Amino acid sequence: MKAIIEAFQRHVFGRRSEQLDADQLQLFLEDIETALGHAEAASEAPVGRQRSDRPRKTNRGSLPAHLERIEQVIDIDDKACPCCDGTLHQIGEDVAERLDVIPTTFRVLVTRRPRYGCRSCESAVVQAPAPARIVEGGIPTEALIAQVRVAKYADHLPLYRQAQIYARQAPSWIARRWQTGSAGPPGICARCWNAFLQSYGKPNGCSLTRPPPRYSIRGAGERRQGQLWAYARDDRPWGGGAPPMIAYVYAADRKAERPEAHLGIFAGILQVDGYGGYAALARRRQQVQLAFCWVHVRRKFYELAESSPVATEVLRRIALLYAIDDEVRGTSAEQRRATGADQSRVIVDDLHHYLDARNRQVSAKSKLGEAIRYALTRWEGLSRFIDDGRIDLDSNTVERSIRPPALNRKNDLFAGSDEGGDNWAVIATLIECCKLNAVNPHQWLTDTLSRLANGHPANSVADLMPWMALT
Repeated sequence: MKAIIEAFQRHVFGRRSEQLDADQLQLFLEDIETALGHAEAASEAPVGRQRSDRPRKTNRGSLPAHLERIEQVIDIDDKACPCCDGTLHQIGEDVAERLDVIPTTFRVLVTRRPRYGCRSCESAVVQAPAPARIVEGGIPTEALIAQVRVAKYADHLPLYRQAQIYARQAPSWIARRWQTGSAGPPGICARCWNAFLQSYGKPNGCSLTRPPPRYSIRGAGERRQGQLWAYARDDRPWGGGAPPMIAYVYAADRKAERPEAHLGIFAGILQVDGYGGYAALARRRQQVQLAFCWVHVRRKFYELAESSPVATEVLRRIALLYAIDDEVRGTSAEQRRATGADQSRVIVDDLHHYLDARNRQVSAKSKLGEAIRYALTRWEGLSRFIDDGRIDLDSNTVERSIRPPALNRKNDLFAGSDEGGDNWAVIATLIECCKLNAVNPHQWLTDTLSRLANGHPANSVADLMPWMALT
């Protein structure tokens, strides 16, 4: 009961970061010496605020060059010399830049199509064809649709808040049909998903969040929870050339067969958390190998570090693994593998012996025993990074990618239906892929919708991928 209460108090009042302080990894005598050193330094410091000798940092002309410049010249009225009444000539100038903003402003694009007739026969009427629209018969342009989508899925502004913002300029006509009226983005997402599966890499799979509850059409007011699965790929830690990707997939539940249905014929390494569905997938399909996450292992011991010396020692050894990983991050896969074989293997083997010995000494029902068994039962997947330089220590890539949908879930009330959940996953995939590749999502989505409306060929949809904007 005490352990449960302490865990609850840490969850409510404790800090969220799991980063260890350097002092916590040292002995008690070293902690005391460090504290005394800080106390002596504080007592010797002069009283009062000391003025820094460093020059004050100023911003002079360092604003982004692509921003529009509107210049204003502030000149004197009289250009006669105050001493001799001679004519003054310019010998220099002072230039200062400030950042300005124009609030969201609507404008109306008026399209005129003159009609022409023949005076001789009066039977032929000639007129240029109407430009294509992404929403047939609708009033929004591709830029407006992109703005609404990016504001909702990238900036986490639900539609009702956007309506309040836009109402300051003009009546708001935001319609949910604008979000789903295009058949193009789902096709792009499917292409992105296929490219994800066909590429040989190390995807991270994790199911950590849910979209808002969806209302069942079979019963008024009935609410059910769906599951938003996330699969990410990022080869940058080992110098891979493939662009980073994230793919969200909506499912009505989180059953074990969902990952198998999502991954299709995928063969390779899947770095995951401790969800049992992934282990079942690996047992059924031998071409899929699991690499487990050291962050999930560390988290269980971090919760016990204040009261357990064993947990503190485990955290110290895991910190050594991350120190080695920081040194080789960004290098080639072969160099990472060589470093792992030379340095990391010794730490991992010693930690395995240490946990195995403590597992026989602690109670199986204690929190410490549960944390030790969680690590030991997944040790093969935890050690896989030693022999493969493409594998990270953790699945933080997908952990970071799952946060934006979680923020949207807090700001929206419900998804409406299973189709709404699918649409949620599609647009979130497109927006987050843009962010991973440092592409402006509004510019990319506006350009993509315009191309689709103008009949971009379906067999060339790969040219519309977000990372293609970088080439």
